[in-house]
Amino acid sequence: APRNWNTHFVHAEKKGYSGVGLYSRRKPDSVETSLGEARFDREGRVQLARFGRLVVANAYFPKGSGKDRDNSRVPYKLDFCKALFGRLQRLRKGGYRVLVVGDFNTAHHEIDLARPKANQDTSGFLPEERAVLDQWVDAGWTDTFRHFEKSEGHYTWWSQRFGVRAKNIGWRIDYVFASPAAMRYVTGAFIHPGVTGSDHCPCGVSVDPEIFG
Repeated sequence: APRNWNTHFVHAEKKGYSGVGLYSRRKPDSVETSLGEARFDREGRVQLARFGRLVVANAYFPKGSGKDRDNSRVPYKLDFCKALFGRLQRLRKGGYRVLVVGDFNTAHHEIDLARPKANQDTSGFLPEERAVLDQWVDAGWTDTFRHFEKSEGHYTWWSQRFGVRAKNIGWRIDYVFASPAAMRYVTGAFIHPGVTGSDHCPCGVSVDPEIFG
């Protein structure tokens, strides 16, 4: 780890499969990694780090596609979304300011992928998956990047095949969602498509330090 940084990692039982990690200059007051169901916890997909009144929820949402590129994992994905959403709503009601950061594996609107018409039946852009993000927005959560940037052509993931990244044929599936109490302290949001080394690129937010409360 970098010097003077705090680290915390969560991994799946299946080696090399999934996981989330945290690097922070400020030491978290606590870190939770369970949604209360073994079928989710064994995949190492959640990390709830509390810093004062701020909770940073690192989340790696499941893909809906199975081994055969079908949509067999969509029910599991939707169940995960429901469990996580319920947990985060309880944190909100408990007075915490919540930022949800990670790979949601879903493009919300047509503007969020380069070829929406060709992907209507593809996991990641199915109506039932997009409806999950509708639920978040309807409950008061803010897609921070879209709050500040309304134009098209901004993506966070590109297939590693066919050279599509150079053509910017991508998907915006990585987000920072903010609860209403957290959004008051968000001063900007960004995507860095020029940063390579992964099929995803970094995204994040700038916040007022008062967010820690």
